[in-house]
Amino acid sequence: MAIPTSPTADRGLDDTVRRPSLVVRWLSHPQASFYLVLVPALLLLGLGVIMVQSASSVYAKQQFGDSYYFVKRQLVFLVIGIGVAWLLTKLKVQQMRALGWLLLALAFVFQILTFTPLGWGKNGNTNWVELGTSLLRFQPSELAKLALVVWAADVFERKYKLMREPKHVVFPFIFVSALLIGLVVLQADLGTGVILGAIMFAILWFTGVRWKVLTSVIAVIAVGVLTLIAVSPNRMSRIFGFLSPDSDTLGANHQPIKAMFAMATGGWWGVGLGGSRQKWGGLVEAHNDYVLAVVGEELGLVSILVILGLFLTLGYAGFRIAMRSDNNFIRFLAAGITSWFMIQALANVLVVLRLFPVIGVPLPFVSYGGSALLSTICGVALLLACARMEPEAREYIPDSADAPISKSFLAFANSPGGR
Repeated sequence: MAIPTSPTADRGLDDTVRRPSLVVRWLSHPQASFYLVLVPALLLLGLGVIMVQSASSVYAKQQFGDSYYFVKRQLVFLVIGIGVAWLLTKLKVQQMRALGWLLLALAFVFQILTFTPLGWGKNGNTNWVELGTSLLRFQPSELAKLALVVWAADVFERKYKLMREPKHVVFPFIFVSALLIGLVVLQADLGTGVILGAIMFAILWFTGVRWKVLTSVIAVIAVGVLTLIAVSPNRMSRIFGFLSPDSDTLGANHQPIKAMFAMATGGWWGVGLGGSRQKWGGLVEAHNDYVLAVVGEELGLVSILVILGLFLTLGYAGFRIAMRSDNNFIRFLAAGITSWFMIQALANVLVVLRLFPVIGVPLPFVSYGGSALLSTICGVALLLACARMEPEAREYIPDSADAPISKSFLAFANSPGGR
């Protein structure tokens, strides 16, 4: 015999079962992807400015007589980047596709300029171009990352139905990518070359290229990297240092050991902002490749976990945009940009934690570097443009690609999912 229940009880049970949680309702909002990209990016950029100032103040005072030397340069590029980003978020699909070819041409031109008298070198790498003054010094390989992703999205959108044939994958994508990576490697910057190779592989994987082609690409990249390591005593010392952590403490293992000291000193909550000891000469690249170690020392393990959480949120948002898009170009572009951010962030974190040999790549958004910061901000801007072109976003705000961000924010905040 069934137990009778009141209509009120049934209705309450139905409401409990059927009503989605606040998180589910928030994620189902048409503008959710947009803010899942924007908020983590802004938080990482803000933290980056703070940590560049903290990590570089001692070195900047010693070298240039100004404790704010590096952070002022970082802020200049940040302001320029935000201005460029505002323009990029308004681009239509056809404009972004054309932009990819323009960026690729510029990337090749500036890469070639590094081999001319305009090239500028540091630590054995000649991968900067300087136009008369240090304020106009930039790294073309950072532009190459952005150019490769945007251009590849257009190429594979055009060749989408032909990608089962290897010849359409080899030319132009693999051929042009190999040329771009080759120019970077000739600048003695193998670390950036490896990142570009990983981005190239990720693009091939996301676009559905056959495994036969993928395994061939992996084999060629592996042989090339091992050869370049074998012929370079400096690179070999880094590999041997990684395999033998207690050896060469004043050479290849100096930076990794100091980074571990910094992380261990910080503990859970850190020694306090500005209180790092390793930035007083221990960590030579404290504001650049090893800024995460200073974060761990000053703000503790909790802050590192927060940074990792922000990157994971950004990664989730980027791949979510790619999966929800109804346009192949937008899908490939979103996946490519997200892969770039995640690959480079993972490489930097693994190096700082001594889980990977030193390859000299900055942490996106957080490390010092005007070229890297500018290209990263442009990547975020294009990802935001992709988010505004999701089918639901287009229906929610007509002509959303042209709508100002403030309008998108007000619409999101006033909706049931946003409140």
